[in-house]
This record gives sequence, C-alpha cells and structure tokens, in this order.
Amino acid sequence: MSNENNSDEILVEVKSDEENNEKNEIIENEEDSTIEEIKLLLEKEKEKSQDLENKLKHALADFQNLDKKTKNEVENGINTKIAQFMIEFLNIYDDFIRAKEAFSSVGKNTEGLDSILKNIDSLLEKNNVLPIDALGEIFDPNLHEVISIITDTELDENTITKEIRKGYISHNKIIRPTLVEISKKQGENKND
Repeated sequence: MSNENNSDEILVEVKSDEENNEKNEIIENEEDSTIEEIKLLLEKEKEKSQDLENKLKHALADFQNLDKKTKNEVENGINTKIAQFMIEFLNIYDDFIRAKEAFSSVGKNTEGLDSILKNIDSLLEKNNVLPIDALGEIFDPNLHEVISIITDTELDENTITKEIRKGYISHNKIIRPTLVEISKKQGENKND
C-alpha cells in the first residue's frame, strides 16, 4: 500500500496494556469522584429537606398556637360581654323582686310579677346562670362579699346569716358575688 490516503483503509491504533490500564484508572477515578460528589449532594439535599421539614413543623405549630389563642381571645371577649350584660340584666331582675316584695307588703296582687319572675328564672337556668346559695354557708371570698358583720355566739365563725343581694355563677365563673352578712363570735357589730 502506498502512503496515499485510500478510503478503503482503516486505521487501527494499537495500545499497550499499560496505556489501557492508565485510561481505565482515570475513568474509575472519575467515576469514584462523581459518585462521591453525588453522595455529598444527596447528603446536602437530605439536610435541606430535614431543615425545611422542621421549619414547616414549627410554622404549623405556630399557626395552631395562634389559632388557639385567637379562639380563646374571641371566646373570652364574648364571655366578658355576656357577663357585663348579665350583671345589668340581674340588676333589673333585682328591681322586679323588690317591686314584688313592696307590692306584697301592702297587699297588692303580684300575679303578673310572679309570672315575669318565673320566666326570668327559666331563662337564667336555660342559659346556665345559676344563683349562689349562701344562707347558712361559711363565707367564701370567691363567692361572697361581706357587707355587714353581726355577733352571734351560737353560730360558727363566718357563717352567712343574711343574703343582701343574690349572687350568680355561670360556667364555673362568678358573674356577681352574693352580698352577705356574716357572724362573728366576739367583737362588736360592724357595718361597712
């Protein structure tokens, strides 16, 4: 064959085993470094994923806490307004009771007032507004407010001898304390 390039000729390059081994080592080293890089990237992505998951959990917990706080504030606001309304309503109820007592003392017919008071009592009970029974009980500063003190050696100390104004409780919360007179074993009769 001649030195001229003939299209039918195929050039074949023969490499020694040493050259092939070097090339294979280079390829293996490149593969190893690529695998290591992928492992590092995977670890970084796992850390990012874990970090984002933790942030999501914290954000969800913050949202749930805010939701609970908001609901409690709304509920407390509503309960406060209801309690204020009930105090004013109970003052009117007291007026009806005093009117009935005044009419009864002069012999007037109180059937109409009795009916109104019965309806109000039903309304209060239906809405879980219950009277605080105090007469004969021992004074409790959470439920009662002392207006006067009498001396009575026969009664236990701080026994409630008279209800001056009825108190009310609703949903385990005091709407209005009972105004009371209590007994003391010794001392003078004191009025506030």
